[in-house]
Amino acid sequence: MGITDEELACYLADDDVVYDATQIFDALSDFTRFQILGGLVGGEKSVTDLQEVCHVSQSAVSHQLRLLRDRGLVSSRRDGQRVYYSLLDEHVVDLVAIGLSHAAEDLRPPAE
Repeated sequence: MGITDEELACYLADDDVVYDATQIFDALSDFTRFQILGGLVGGEKSVTDLQEVCHVSQSAVSHQLRLLRDRGLVSSRRDGQRVYYSLLDEHVVDLVAIGLSHAAEDLRPPAE
C-alpha cells in the first residue's frame, strides 16, 4: 500500500483522520452496503440496477446509498429522472477487494 511508518503514525495521531477511518469501516460493515459497493466496482449503476444486485427494496437501496455518499464512498450524477451512482475513487475498490480477498483466505487451497 505504499504508506510509510511515519505517515501511519501521523495519521493515527490525528483524531479526525482516525474518526473518519472508523466511519468508513462502519459503512463497510453492513451486508447490503457492502453488496452495493461490490456492485459498483464494475461501474456506475442506478438504484434499480443495485436493487437487483442486493435483492432489497428500492427505498432500502436509496437509504444505504445516502449513507455511503455521506461517508465519502460513492458519488452520484443525475440523468433526467434517473440518478446513477459510482464509487468515489480507487481506494474504495481496494477496500472492497481486500475485504473479499481476506474473507476468502480459508476457501483457497493451501500453497504447495
